[in-house]
Amino acid sequence: MTKPLLNIVLHEPEIPQNTGNIGRTCVAVGAKLWLIEPIGYSLDDKYLRRAGMDYWQYLDYQVVGSWEEARQLIQPKNIWYLTKKATKLLWEASFEPGDVLLFGSESKGLPPEIRDEQPEHNLRLPTTDLVRSLNLASTVNTTVYEAVRQFGGLPE
Repeated sequence: MTKPLLNIVLHEPEIPQNTGNIGRTCVAVGAKLWLIEPIGYSLDDKYLRRAGMDYWQYLDYQVVGSWEEARQLIQPKNIWYLTKKATKLLWEASFEPGDVLLFGSESKGLPPEIRDEQPEHNLRLPTTDLVRSLNLASTVNTTVYEAVRQFGGLPE
């Protein structure tokens, strides 16, 4: 298997529809999806499969027991922590192929002990004060395609 363009890591995801949509995005760009347990649904969940449609069979994904295990397996050069608590905007990051984009669970976000590993790599999408948070799948999609834009598009 070829090296993934990006590594999308979901820390303790809770909503199958989000993961299904994120999986579809991963297939679209050649990214690998990492799911850190506990996962709030079964991977056989009909909502997960429906959101991923018939692309799930092409998805490169792996389930791991912890963030530390994922980091050891991936051995990334750069890790970007997506959190509403960041002061740095997504557009200020310089992404590189193979980077990790790490996202927290829908209800809790990233735990402080993970988020605080590299505060200079914490990123957020701008929102008005009227919005508490953005949908996880939308945030992943926006972040992935900003990285792809910076790469000059998908590899041939």
